[in-house]
Amino acid sequence: MTDALELLKTRTSPKAADLVPPAPSEVQLQEMLTIAARVPDHGMMKPWRFIVHPMETRAALVEKLAANFRAGNPNASEGEIDKQRLRFSGSPLIVTVVCRIVPNVKVPDVEQLLSAGAACMNLLNAAQALGFGANWLTGWAAFDKSSKELFGLADNEQIVGFIHIGSVKGEIFQRARPDLSQIVNKI
Repeated sequence: MTDALELLKTRTSPKAADLVPPAPSEVQLQEMLTIAARVPDHGMMKPWRFIVHPMETRAALVEKLAANFRAGNPNASEGEIDKQRLRFSGSPLIVTVVCRIVPNVKVPDVEQLLSAGAACMNLLNAAQALGFGANWLTGWAAFDKSSKELFGLADNEQIVGFIHIGSVKGEIFQRARPDLSQIVNKI
């Protein structure tokens, strides 16, 4: 258990730009996704799903996302559009985590959304446990209607994260962690 606690205490996210090949193997990816799906799930609704985007099959997706960005930002410069291309083409692997909200009297929407968020967090932890870096991003594409169509999302689905995964290039920046006395109250 000490190793698990140490992993959780030292978990950090490298910049997506610092993630390089190799990506996880198919066996490692399946293990990560199995762990990602092992989250609190009131009502056993499985209010999440995963879309896997390996680097070698992502070129068409990147161009469609760039076109969506251009359509939504007609005054964007070529540099800004290229930045959006890089955002989706740089990491060796991206897993899109989708939340599927199903109206349910006993399971509020927020619990379903939080379950999908927990799947994102478990995916980050699993990647780090297997020796990879991972970063959870959203950005405009997570909320863009045309991108929602591009990812094949139903009306009751939304993207909750693009999880970028790969090997870490260089040192990971260690940000200051919160002072517990500033965020914990006892009543």
